[in-house]
Amino acid sequence: MPNPPSALSRRLSVVAARERGVGPEQLSLIGLDADLFELFYREHVEAVGSFVVRRVGDRERAADLTAEIFLAAVDSAHNYRPRRGAPRTWLFGIARTLVANDGRRRNRQRAGEARLRGSALLDEDDAARMDARIDAAARSRQLYRAMDRLPKSERTILELVAIDELSLKEAAAAAGMHPATARVRLHRARRKLRTELESATRETSNEEDL
Repeated sequence: MPNPPSALSRRLSVVAARERGVGPEQLSLIGLDADLFELFYREHVEAVGSFVVRRVGDRERAADLTAEIFLAAVDSAHNYRPRRGAPRTWLFGIARTLVANDGRRRNRQRAGEARLRGSALLDEDDAARMDARIDAAARSRQLYRAMDRLPKSERTILELVAIDELSLKEAAAAAGMHPATARVRLHRARRKLRTELESATRETSNEEDL
């Protein structure tokens, strides 16, 4: 293993991070320097928290997951390589993995509880209320119902670009796909979403005319 950085080197890294943010050259040190970690945390916690809240319907669980994401970042920071993307992209990749793992784990738990009770966990009203909590920034329930019908890979790219405000390159890196592939999937997702929303609007108008 390489020798740990000197105290002077770490202080210089903190000074640079305060001026320009925690960059690729400082990221590997966030697990070694509390000041660097605090700067990194403050720089990204709002974006990561928003990412999690949009995907998790429970505020306490969202807060726990956000903390887990930063702990995972600290644990793996020494393995960070700039070719994996900018620090923000790398962090969103960690967030995406942990949120997905949490979702699978909770799905298994809910399935087990449902079998034990012999009834559905949620009725339609419960699901609607949960959907409303998942994304306070949702423009309409129609939009999210349409997004739910997109293939997972297309929805992932659309959310990262349109909701989490990552660039296409950053979103591709966070989703683990080639930028060209991400561009195609984003185009398909937007086209399908537009078609879904136009269809839903026509149906609503027809119902109002009756």
